[in-house]
Amino acid sequence: MPLKYTPKPTVLPTEEFDALTDTTTLRAAMKGFGTDEQAIINVLCARSNSQRQQISAKYCEELGRDLLRDLKSELSGNLENVILGLMLPPLNYQCLQLFKAMDGFGTNERTLIEILCSQSSEQLQQITKLYEELYNRPLVEHVCSETSGDFRRLLTLLLTTSRDPPSAVDQDLADQQAKLLFEAGEASWGTEESTFSKILTKSSFEHLEVLFEAYKKLTQRSIEQALKAELSGKFYEALSAIVEYVRSPPRFFAKRLYEAMRGLGTDDATLTRIVVCRSEIDLQNVKQEFERMYSKTLENAVKSETSGDYGRTLCALIGKS
Repeated sequence: MPLKYTPKPTVLPTEEFDALTDTTTLRAAMKGFGTDEQAIINVLCARSNSQRQQISAKYCEELGRDLLRDLKSELSGNLENVILGLMLPPLNYQCLQLFKAMDGFGTNERTLIEILCSQSSEQLQQITKLYEELYNRPLVEHVCSETSGDFRRLLTLLLTTSRDPPSAVDQDLADQQAKLLFEAGEASWGTEESTFSKILTKSSFEHLEVLFEAYKKLTQRSIEQALKAELSGKFYEALSAIVEYVRSPPRFFAKRLYEAMRGLGTDDATLTRIVVCRSEIDLQNVKQEFERMYSKTLENAVKSETSGDYGRTLCALIGKS
């Protein structure tokens, strides 16, 4: 991933960790009449994913019970979604989100774009392998069955093509590719979409940064302006997502958090997914970018758009601003 910044998580491993104590606390919170949701939140939001896996194993070892099953039986709605999301290993959680985006009637293309366009080749290979193990279906085949046209071809390239290594930054090649993109888009009648797909899915993120600057130097227009002028639909959204992520991962996710809370109603699925996924990666950076971009803290924005235990859980993961 681009490393122009130092990733800062909001959730860190707790130092005085005792899986047995946490097991006892969680069982007490769910045993008998009623559920102590706050106790569950206090434990699970203050542990790293690795520690949560240890808790889950200890819970089974000591009590002979499945922690995820118990949590699922005691919780519901958005609170259930975020807590169960915390309990899954990160790759499993991303696979689940991809499956949900394509399962049933209709496809959530925005989820596919958010996840698939913001991964390194290594991460995509791991997701692809695990997805088939979990759902007995190749991810690329599932994606192809749910998408079409240039958008489908782009996602297929992302899933089947390995990006060049981060060290493969070549100014001469970037200059050549900038010319190719210009000729495939603004300089021609019509657009050669395949040229954009091949270059933006094969080059390393680091090389793409150099390429975007080369394009601006050649054409006096940003790559963002070129994409907007030449492309449309989900294909445009996906390529724009790659560019946005290369420019700044924190800004990429801050923008999507803002969009999830903008307007009438809240996209709780996106809000949950980003907070869960980025909490142990760079959510601190995302928070800072969110406040810079929108002049309000992420915590306050979430508080105004959510309520109850669900909102408290998200705010616990986000941390104090």
